[in-house]
Order: sequence, then structure tokens, then C-alpha cells
Amino acid sequence: MYKAFLKPLFFKLDAEQAHHLVFDNLKRAHRLPGTAALLRQLYDFQHPDLEREVFGLRFRNPVGLAAGFDKNAELTDELSALGFGFVEIGTVTPQPQPGNPQPRLFRLPQDEALVNRMGFNNSGAVAAAIRLRQRRNRNLIIGGNIGKNKNTPNAQAADDYVACVEALHEVVDYFVVNVSSPNTPNLRELQEREPLIQLLQAVQERNASLPVPRPLLLKIAPDLTDSQLDDILLIARETKLSGLVATNTTISRAGLRTGEAHVAALGAGGLSGRPLRQRATEVIRYLHRHSGGALPIIGVGGIHSPEDAQEKLAAGASLVQLYSGFIYEGPGLVKRINQGVANALSGRAS
Repeated sequence: MYKAFLKPLFFKLDAEQAHHLVFDNLKRAHRLPGTAALLRQLYDFQHPDLEREVFGLRFRNPVGLAAGFDKNAELTDELSALGFGFVEIGTVTPQPQPGNPQPRLFRLPQDEALVNRMGFNNSGAVAAAIRLRQRRNRNLIIGGNIGKNKNTPNAQAADDYVACVEALHEVVDYFVVNVSSPNTPNLRELQEREPLIQLLQAVQERNASLPVPRPLLLKIAPDLTDSQLDDILLIARETKLSGLVATNTTISRAGLRTGEAHVAALGAGGLSGRPLRQRATEVIRYLHRHSGGALPIIGVGGIHSPEDAQEKLAAGASLVQLYSGFIYEGPGLVKRINQGVANALSGRAS
């Protein structure tokens, strides 16, 4: 139904306008009696083999929604009904901010890709925490993807990340430090060794002082070299990270089917979707091998099919996340991936 009827309608609209339309309709539908149960019947798939424990948390299935879709924690109950095992909200910043000027989200249908330069538009960490306290489904694992405000100098970035931890620690199950978005000026400079160590140590120190410290992960860019990935692994060990999220969007435009002139006209932004699949898998495989499998990885980037998800898991990911694939393939993708994972595990056992 999604690809035959809803997707053509949504794709006639501006990408961000379509995003808000989906949000509004999901909220309205969820208020109707019986809708949540119907959605679960259509899209949820449960099987004991799908359950797994990763960085101390028990996930009912390995398929999550990546940060960037539900930035403000507005749809966690609705998304749970669509079969996700976990949802990562954000990126959240301490203070509300509007993000970059519109238009800032674009589709590349020939490539089944998106380009975005949203710029951490969100209503702030306190507002997200209030919404999460009001959610009905307390069993869904929630990740908090945190960043710095645009106007905060990099030298003071740690203060912003710490403020997010303080605001959200009671209502999320794990944190993801985002220093890899290409859409906040100079943010990726924080991926360099010394600034990153200082930032993560500051966040870990505050996290450790809380009544219930949360697992802390780092989201990295796909554009890092092997030597930079080696540094990331050393930093992860030194700062006692619980895991990594690989990967964020890419600034590369290599190998696209969409014409160069059209792509150039869209301007700057991070590219996600099918073109990212191979590089994201390469990064996951490298990190898994060079860490000896000791560091859990959430694999994200170009997952548009059960086979794509299996590829990430085979490369060493413990969990996977969807974003562009969810938009292009619809909510049925979550169920198909979970069925594929369960079938693969059952086949292996037999």
C-alpha cells in the first residue's frame, strides 16, 4: 500500500513538507481506537531469536530508527507500533534552534537517496525530556542523540553535550554523541583526536556521576580514513565508550546516477540512502575487525532491504538503523528485515 499509493503522494510534495504530513497523520491515526493494534498486526514481528543484549540493554529486535526522523521525541509510541526495536531521537541540543534555512531536505529518487542540511533543528533537550516522560510505551528502548548548538564555539562544546545528558538521562536508555554531522559549522573538527578525547571525557565524567549512568556511544562519519578510524578505536577504549554508530551521512557525491548539475544545484548537505550502503558496511567491517569484535556497533547507512541489513550484521554490527530506507520503502521494511533475520538465525540453528 505504501509504495503503490502513499509514496507517490508524498513524493509530489516538498520533502520536509511530506515529513510533517507523515507526522501529523501518524499522530491522528494513533488517537483512533484500535489503530495501534492494527498497525502492530500489519508491521510488528516478534520472535525470540530477534532479542539481543547490547551494551547492557535488552532489545526486542535489532532494527531501530536512526536519529533525524523523530528529532523532538514526538512519535515514539507511534513508531513502536510500526515494529521498531528502538528509536533514537535527536539530534537534540541544549537550547531550541530553528536549523538552517529552507529548503534543506531533498530527494534523489534515481539514487534512492536524500540530501539534508537540516542543521540540528529541534525544540531543545528539556522539551524532548518532557515528551518522553509522557510516552505510554515504556518498554521501547530510546536513544538520545546529542549535539551542540550552532552558536556554541567548539572550545565550549563539551558544556552543551553535558547539558543534554543532564536534561535527558532520566528518560533515555543510551546516549549518542554526534560530532559527525556536516550541517553544523566546524562540528566535524571535534572528531580530531584531542578535542574528541576532551569532549568525551567531560561527558563521561558527568554521566558517571548520575544515579544511573547510561551507555555512551559515538556516531562517526563515513568519510574518515583508516588511520582516523584507528584513532577512533583508541579514543573509544581510552574514554570507555559503550559502542559506536557507523555511519552518519557523507559529504561525498561520488557515483550518483542523478545528474551532476542537479546535485550541485541542491548545494551542501549530508547524503544518505543507497549510495552510502557500501562505504558504511566497509567502515563497520573495519571497526569490527580492528577492535576484535569487542566494541558493539550500530550499523546505519543505505539499508533498503533485508539483504542490506544482513550485510551490516555480517560485517559486525550488533544492531541496525533505518532512515532513508524507511522513507523509500515504507514501514513494511522493518517487518521484512526482522523476518529475514529470524529466518537466517533459524536456518543457521538447523
